[in-house]
Amino acid sequence: MANLELYELEGCPYCAKVIKKLDELDLDYESHMVPRSHSERTEVESISGQTGVPVLVDPDNGVEGMPESDDIVEYLENTYA
Repeated sequence: MANLELYELEGCPYCAKVIKKLDELDLDYESHMVPRSHSERTEVESISGQTGVPVLVDPDNGVEGMPESDDIVEYLENTYA
């Protein structure tokens, strides 16, 4: 069972792309909604070094904070498909 966490923002098309892939692969994940304001995204910044979303955390595979939706989708396909 995957131990995935996703930092996301409601209405974010890049986040939706990652969620779609998570759903396609039938992967459970813990969702963390971030504030709209980048200046208030201190939690996601401390994890990934930036304030953009989505950000994936997969501690079982040493992923501490992967940004960029295309990279996340590729990672999920390579790791869990």
